[in-house]
Amino acid sequence: MFQSFDVTSTPQFGRERVDGLRASFDVLGIDGILVPRADEYQGEYVPASAERLAWLTGFTGSAGIALVLRDAAIVFVDGRYVTQLAEQVDGAVFTGGDLIGEPPHLWIERHAPKGFRLGIDPWLHTGAEVRKLEAALTKIGGTLVHLDHNPLDRLWNDRPDAPMGHVIIQKIEQAGILATEKIADIAETVVKAGAAAVILTDPSSVAWTFNLRGNDVPHTPHPLARAIIHADGGAEIFLDARKTGIEEKAYLTQMAEIAAPETFEARISALAVSGVSLMLDPDHAAFALADRIRKDGGTVIEAADPARLPRARKNPVELEGSARAHLQDGAAMVEFLAWLDGTTPGTVTEIAATEKLEAVRIACGERLQNPLKDISFDTIAGAGPHAAIMHYRVTTESDQPLEAGTMFLVDSGGQYVNGTTDITRTVAIGDVPEEQKRFFTLVLKGMIAISTARFPKGSRGVELDPLARIALWKAGADYGHGTGHGVGSYLSVHEGPQRISRAGMQELLPGMILSNEPGYYRPGAFGIRIENLLHVLEAASIEGGDQKMLGFETLTFCPIDRRLILPTLLTAEERAWVDAYHAETREKLMPLIDGADVKAWLEAATAAL
Repeated sequence: MFQSFDVTSTPQFGRERVDGLRASFDVLGIDGILVPRADEYQGEYVPASAERLAWLTGFTGSAGIALVLRDAAIVFVDGRYVTQLAEQVDGAVFTGGDLIGEPPHLWIERHAPKGFRLGIDPWLHTGAEVRKLEAALTKIGGTLVHLDHNPLDRLWNDRPDAPMGHVIIQKIEQAGILATEKIADIAETVVKAGAAAVILTDPSSVAWTFNLRGNDVPHTPHPLARAIIHADGGAEIFLDARKTGIEEKAYLTQMAEIAAPETFEARISALAVSGVSLMLDPDHAAFALADRIRKDGGTVIEAADPARLPRARKNPVELEGSARAHLQDGAAMVEFLAWLDGTTPGTVTEIAATEKLEAVRIACGERLQNPLKDISFDTIAGAGPHAAIMHYRVTTESDQPLEAGTMFLVDSGGQYVNGTTDITRTVAIGDVPEEQKRFFTLVLKGMIAISTARFPKGSRGVELDPLARIALWKAGADYGHGTGHGVGSYLSVHEGPQRISRAGMQELLPGMILSNEPGYYRPGAFGIRIENLLHVLEAASIEGGDQKMLGFETLTFCPIDRRLILPTLLTAEERAWVDAYHAETREKLMPLIDGADVKAWLEAATAAL
């Protein structure tokens, strides 16, 4: 199984570890230190060897940062993780902070004493983050101290070894474009920027550029690697040789020099000493890199990662592969939902449902000869009140049964060689109160609004976001997360720069894949989310219109629980969309379904409203 289920309990060594960290403050000349979740690669998922925040605090969420002071310790998390934080950390040692409303740089500016000296590991913070910290400290006469080693690492005696996941070649049948072509395109970008080379620090960009995939971190199939692409088209990739076999090594040496990761800093220094200009993305590269280049005499040209936007815009081969992966995943979801519908309320728990869904995905992959490589993130399976915790992760201690009269929210996805999936369905367990059905229908209206949207070229996610919320707003409600995030092609399930949210400033472009996932969450009562993946495409001409428009095409096909829909709250157009979506779902998935009982369930679940 790909997913594990933690035992949620207060860590035994929280105070001991914090005190050990504080013991280094005087020698280091600091009054506090930041311990982020991020590793040296700044990715969403980190290997066990880089789980510094979890080791220190016990908190295992995917977003957070600790600020350890001489007399206090704060763990900053966003709204998704407030409950999890309270369950996992020792409240006698740590207090909670607001990662969104008052992140560390604002907390320091408002609460730290004059002259405060803050220590950071410059490999664990981006240039953009360092600027915010420096500005905050300047206002209070403080100092940012760049540490030459991480004191936490010296305390972590049983630290796991660095990962050695074997890399594989993403074949042209899935990638659609040769790696040599991608390298040449990036080299052109370097020339236009007037730089000698660009440093790719995002492992997903390295994986996409070289058509590689890996197994170094949970759920995201990229190898932990960096690369340098030169203006003349030359390339270097910094990848541990133990991760490659004969085939992979021969493949890579045709287009790049392979170097050991431990030589990366020295190579950057050698380039900088020669006085060249190097492109670097300040939002995604560790600050230590830019600092090293400048100190050694080079020039940093700050620019967006040149692989980031091209990999967000899927080519036709990637889009076709994603569509096939979603159909297979939809068939697995149907089998799971049919099984769930056939169980007696109260006899299945959140963990049992999660395990069943993963088992079904594995079996479906074997049957359709496209194996499940991994889940794309830890499954969110919340029953009743747990569904109101937006990013709830069930543990052995929190596990509870799916009781009659409640809703069950399951947000999950799979990694397949031809695509990454992400789907949420909220379903009824027995007869659900009318109030819950009302909010389910309001959420559905928002999801339909995004699915059917037509928008002018140049539109950004921030402009579409209100479409998903307007029905809820009219009912005096809202949800506290974005409406949609970008999704990779057998890469990260959370991919930028595209998103549909209040902060979605990237123009939406054809080929981009995004989620469409409005929701509603009533704390302590129930939660709702409905999610499909879509891709942006050129829309058909609108009669009488005078602008070229874009729209979305749906990738995800799986029934939406008709028992939770109040048709009287839908317009005729919205009802027609639901019926058409269900008819298409039935047509596309029925040939992939195995078993008469499951086929009968699908037939009933996709009947017209």
